[in-house]
Amino acid sequence: MSDQIIIAIGREFGSGGHKIAKKLAEELGLNFYDRRMLDELAEKKNIRIEFLEKYDEEPRKLFGARSVDARTKSYSNSIEEIIAEMQFEYIKEKADMGESFVIVGRCAEEVLKGRKGLISIFILGDFEDKVNRTMEKFGIDEKEAVIKNKRHDKTRKKYHNVHSEGKWGDSRTYDLCINSSKLGIDGTVDLLKKYIGERIYK
Repeated sequence: MSDQIIIAIGREFGSGGHKIAKKLAEELGLNFYDRRMLDELAEKKNIRIEFLEKYDEEPRKLFGARSVDARTKSYSNSIEEIIAEMQFEYIKEKADMGESFVIVGRCAEEVLKGRKGLISIFILGDFEDKVNRTMEKFGIDEKEAVIKNKRHDKTRKKYHNVHSEGKWGDSRTYDLCINSSKLGIDGTVDLLKKYIGERIYK
């Protein structure tokens, strides 16, 4: 494997995927990118961060949106797509610089497809565990947590599938899929570290 390591993590809402990704980055000594990349993009592009956050990982609204094919490039007037492309370019630039990192979401396994050092992982969880984690994190009741989980997963699935050939959550899209409910956060991190270690030194 190449000296560069890029770990792309997709996740179901409430699965603990973000926490697992961050812990992996810390324990492996890798840079970590999530929605906070928007801070750098906002400063670089001179755009209000609140504007970027509003449309982060949101699928394109079909009403009023259009794309214009300009030979080799497709241009869109969809705010959601423009912001998605800004993030995709950001990820590519980091990878092109030879940086090793952990990235959460943003269709990274598709954006960086074919790179030698890429390891793609999808983290899911038992629905009851995801609901309980959402209740605890946001201080909401079970009914609200169920609605929130379903809504976020629906949005993530739609966003991913618009920008990727592989389907969100489909095991064929990733190198490894793991249910965090079986081993817990720390146990899942430990297992993933072993897997990544095997891949690195293969």
